[in-house]
Amino acid sequence: MTARDGSARGLLSRVTPSRAAALRLPPGLMRLGARQIGRHVLDPGLPWELQRRRLDQVVRGWPIPRGTIVTGRVLNGVRAEVVTAGGVCAERSVLHLHGGGYCIGSPRMMRTWAAHLSAQAACRVVVPDYRLAPAHPHPAGLDDAGAVLDALLGEGPPASIVVSGDSAGGGLALLLVLARRDAGETLPAGCMLASPWLDVSRNHRAVPGLVRRELMLSPGWLEACALAYAPRAAWVDPSVSPLLAGHAGLPPLLLQAGSHELLAPDAERLAGSASAAGVDVTYTRWPGMWHDFMLQPGLVTAADSAVAQSAWFVAAVTGC
Repeated sequence: MTARDGSARGLLSRVTPSRAAALRLPPGLMRLGARQIGRHVLDPGLPWELQRRRLDQVVRGWPIPRGTIVTGRVLNGVRAEVVTAGGVCAERSVLHLHGGGYCIGSPRMMRTWAAHLSAQAACRVVVPDYRLAPAHPHPAGLDDAGAVLDALLGEGPPASIVVSGDSAGGGLALLLVLARRDAGETLPAGCMLASPWLDVSRNHRAVPGLVRRELMLSPGWLEACALAYAPRAAWVDPSVSPLLAGHAGLPPLLLQAGSHELLAPDAERLAGSASAAGVDVTYTRWPGMWHDFMLQPGLVTAADSAVAQSAWFVAAVTGC
């Protein structure tokens, strides 16, 4: 393991509006923004639909690099956005599953991150609009992710595809790869997990220091999401909490987390487990950073570093 501390059908294409060059903001201001998301969006007392609308309003303001193309597709019946920026290596794809506690979020929240990754890794980034709990609990989101992956495998070899996810999407990404491993199917070239939520059964109140440092997530919100996603009795099932599965035989992993986020132990525990099982693991923890900081390249210097590392990983494992 390498551990680091780091500073189909229905094609509808459009070019995103040009945006001004990204302006990096002071860390204190970005931390304040993250805290406001935690207070006014990720509130377990709010209806899920209201949380979804408020999060969408927040991410609409994130800058997207000039020249980014966002294409709407339907892949095996699942709507998705395909983000490209600059030259793309033929067949190189990143399938990314967005976060949001399995209950909120959309492909829109990934556009900034996906555009920067596409430009640096010369890849297309495919972000499914998978079904959300509580209307569509486990395994609906996983089924949608699998359907999109099957569609991509019909367009290119597994060695050209990286499966990726952030937060709850990181849990889905790992579940997707584990399912293919257990079925004896060919695995993707690699798997990237950013601030992943991998164990919904963990008591997040057990580490008070992390609860105090966390800016966005709260134990109450995570518990509400987990209950909407799967019955409490199922939380310890490895098909719900992939951290509790065996991790031998996985493709190369890139794990990224901030030291001040409530889910940091999940990434660290997976890094140890997978490395002990013989998996090629690169795990990087950014000191002082909050949950999902990686999604703000162009605004946060540490996010630029995280995207650059992700681009390196995609190029390294696909070899294109």
